[in-house]
Amino acid sequence: MTVQSTIGMVDRAVKNLYSVRMARPRSFDEKQVLNAVRDRFWDAGYAGTSLEDLMRISGLGKGSLYAAFGDKRQLFLRALRSYTDESHGHLRKALTETPRALDALRMLLKAPIDDPTDADTRRGCLMANSTCELGNADPEVLDHAHRTYETSTALIGDCVARAQREGDLPAGEDPIALARALLAAQQGLVFMSRTGLDAAALTATARSLADRLLPDHSGD
Repeated sequence: MTVQSTIGMVDRAVKNLYSVRMARPRSFDEKQVLNAVRDRFWDAGYAGTSLEDLMRISGLGKGSLYAAFGDKRQLFLRALRSYTDESHGHLRKALTETPRALDALRMLLKAPIDDPTDADTRRGCLMANSTCELGNADPEVLDHAHRTYETSTALIGDCVARAQREGDLPAGEDPIALARALLAAQQGLVFMSRTGLDAAALTATARSLADRLLPDHSGD
């Protein structure tokens, strides 16, 4: 047997072994792991989450975790994208399936105080939390935040335009300008809820914002 043929056999054996390993199915639910990791980042923040935390929560060893998701930063970015994709899905559904667009927009302002357990309210918004923590240090997080809020603004703007067509909001207003104001108001309520402001004060504030930003013109 020549040296060249021996090298060829070794090369084929290595490739076959690699193919077998690559074809082996994962023994864990990737979405379930990603959701668990996302909740940890949401509760503790990026800096407050260690590799040991991620391993414990996911039930995976370091090698398996990194092979599936990359390093801590890549795992965090995937969790953040998962969160914003899911949030936009819920927002789109709420804004488009509510029969009256004006009611949908008012519900948007009530959302931060509409949690009976108060648990999610106190957690705030993962995107907003992450932007405050990492926006100045991580351009990718800042860019994702910008795109996230632009998408949210567009979805709300479509709902504002529908309310205008239904005769509930003045037709002359810029839908995107009002959408940005509504998003800023909603995020402000989220922030205020995290400070410990009681539910009654939050409810009164949300009602006041709705009265000013979304007056009902249907009877005019």
